[in-house]
Amino acid sequence: MTTVQKIGHLIPGVIRYPLHRFLHRVEDKFDEIYRIHHMKEYANQLYKETFGYNIDWEHPRDLNEVINVLAFTTNTRMWSRLADKYRVRKYVKSKGLEHILVPLLGVWKNPDDIDFSKLPDKFVLKANNGSGDVIIVNDKSQINESEIKLFFKQLLKEQFGMWSAEPHYLRIPPRVIAEELLDVNAQPINSSSLIDYKIWCINGKPQYVWACYNRTKDSVQVGTFDLNWQFHPELSVSTDHYQLMEKPIVKPESLSKMLEYAERLSQGFPQVRVDFYEVNGKPYFGEMTFTSAAGRMDFYTSEFLTLLGKQVLKKKRTKIY
Repeated sequence: MTTVQKIGHLIPGVIRYPLHRFLHRVEDKFDEIYRIHHMKEYANQLYKETFGYNIDWEHPRDLNEVINVLAFTTNTRMWSRLADKYRVRKYVKSKGLEHILVPLLGVWKNPDDIDFSKLPDKFVLKANNGSGDVIIVNDKSQINESEIKLFFKQLLKEQFGMWSAEPHYLRIPPRVIAEELLDVNAQPINSSSLIDYKIWCINGKPQYVWACYNRTKDSVQVGTFDLNWQFHPELSVSTDHYQLMEKPIVKPESLSKMLEYAERLSQGFPQVRVDFYEVNGKPYFGEMTFTSAAGRMDFYTSEFLTLLGKQVLKKKRTKIY
């Protein structure tokens, strides 16, 4: 029995339930304070719940542990800047790659300020600091503007990164951004969603490509490829959400450009995942991810995670700004 339950049993029923809710809110607030001020311990708790053992902070063994060690023991302010889907655009431009950015249609601190009349009939709305919180608008005349604004108002109130133990996200000023809607039908294969080409870069060098397609709320088809687009199903573990593709998908036409751009963007970082899309043979920048699955990836084999971790550690730690 929790403290809240014990206190609730001592109070008359007429006032018990309002007080019960109040005490739960207090408990939630203390829980939030704990997670923020003891996030390293919280990250270790989540890690142990996932894998059954603690993070080896002194001698990390695989990529998951390396990600956690970097996240909590190095300067990750540059991570915060580049994990921000809005501010990363300036970084991409500084690398001479403005031409691969998806056209920006608007950015707002307050969702109530979104002016839908100035947006085209088709567009995408997303939070700049979240993951998967995307609203795809194919026909503006069919949307409920008030519901969309309320959705993002509630979303921006959340401290993304707190519940997943990703501290660099807490330094990202929350925004709503609107981008041009890329044509899902102009891709190399049929997919219900844009195909993600997620390029693992270790010490500034692309190593593998993780392709994701047919993404839904509940699942996504995935597969790992080497730089020559050889399919490596033996490196992956299927889960309920991450389902291994049965056969390799066709090589993207712009793969060589994606690899070139990923190398340019990943310079100076021990590890980072650089994501792209391809439409009509042209690559588009997606995002940069420094804590894939919050450093608790369970969709790769332990051998592959160890291999990637060793590649990061092979070189002396690179400056992370």
